[in-house]
Amino acid sequence: MKNTEQWSSKIGFIMAAAGSAIGLGAIWKFPYIAGISGGGAFFFVFVLFTIFLGLPLLIAEFVVGRKTQKNAVEAYQELAPGTKWHLIGYLGIITCFILLSFYSVIGGWIISYIWKTVTGQLNGLSQEQFGELFGTTIQDPFGVLIVQGLFMFITIFVVAKGVQKGIEKTSEIMMPILFILFIALIIRSLTLDGAMAGVSFLFKPDFGQITPETILFALGQSFFALSVGVSVMVTYSSYLSKQESLLRSAVSIVGLNLFIILLAGLAIFPAVFSFGLKPDAGPVLLFNVLPVVFNQMPLGMVFFVAFLVLFLFAALTSAFSMLEIIVSVIAKGDVQKRAKWAWIIGIAIFLFGIPSALSFGVLSDVSIFGKSIFDAADYLVSNVLMPIGALLISIFVPRKIKKSSLYTELSLGGGFPLGLFNIWYFLIRYIAPIAILIVSYHVIRG
Repeated sequence: MKNTEQWSSKIGFIMAAAGSAIGLGAIWKFPYIAGISGGGAFFFVFVLFTIFLGLPLLIAEFVVGRKTQKNAVEAYQELAPGTKWHLIGYLGIITCFILLSFYSVIGGWIISYIWKTVTGQLNGLSQEQFGELFGTTIQDPFGVLIVQGLFMFITIFVVAKGVQKGIEKTSEIMMPILFILFIALIIRSLTLDGAMAGVSFLFKPDFGQITPETILFALGQSFFALSVGVSVMVTYSSYLSKQESLLRSAVSIVGLNLFIILLAGLAIFPAVFSFGLKPDAGPVLLFNVLPVVFNQMPLGMVFFVAFLVLFLFAALTSAFSMLEIIVSVIAKGDVQKRAKWAWIIGIAIFLFGIPSALSFGVLSDVSIFGKSIFDAADYLVSNVLMPIGALLISIFVPRKIKKSSLYTELSLGGGFPLGLFNIWYFLIRYIAPIAILIVSYHVIRG
């Protein structure tokens, strides 16, 4: 069944797709992964992967979705009938289901910290007390479940309202506000004493810090940051008019994503270094370290609330896309069934995410391959399922869709120069699958 919904405008699509890409991957995950992986060296490898693998894969997903105008499962079924290739779509659904289950936990932490900041609970605390507060927050079983449920409620409510009235309208409001807040935070961060040490950490790569695991993290981060490998962009592009340029849209989204990640680095690392803190604090960087930084600034808690609101906006726009891919497949384009399935699936994701939410408290003794439930889910999605999905898409698109058909689809809406098309085709057919396999092989060995 053809989707009955469409984006109302190109800018609406770009804002929604960029919102999907610019989420926790850019603001939560990039700073701490870069912090534990050598800073500038990791950033350099990440940018290379994003341009030469992430962008071609993003365009490939756009082709699949816009060409068929169908959801992530039916799109592959139409392009390769009678085969098992539609399992790529189901893999994307499973990945998004798991991803949103632990993603919503972090979303809940953000809501909790907004409340704590607004009510003055963070004022005047020492670095040690901030650490104790974060530990207490994530160990409270009732507290974490309440805020996780609230984050999922907001996500479900917006997705249930549909593509134009829900996802597009909300993203068009949230994304500009996100940019404005980021600029304000960067100006404040860069004016701190010693801030240039943080800038140097981000832009002066020490390639001796690069390990096979760093490369895998950079690859996984490039996929995570662009929402590729899970067919989210297949779903979003299926709502896109044939008059729009896929190339320009993809470049705009990648450009916005890299820009936001750059802004995140400039907002966080100068402030961290300015106050003599370490950038390798890991996943707790934004909740355990940054409050210390903001608390020592004039009007620091005001800036921290602004940062948390920005953080929440980014998290929600990504959450919309994860739920949307699942709803679009189950509802099969039937607008009347959208709301019902959004609530059913959203509640199921919340329930599935409860072990991740409790993995820092009552389930802290439970481990999976030496990792907490939360960390195991994160590793499974970022470093296993997303690369597998990206690998399958890079194999499928150039081998199951005729080259002439690909060029025709990409030429719509303003064209795709033949020379540039040939470069893209070479990257997606040969470089992307080989690079993913090589990185995965070395990590397995190492």
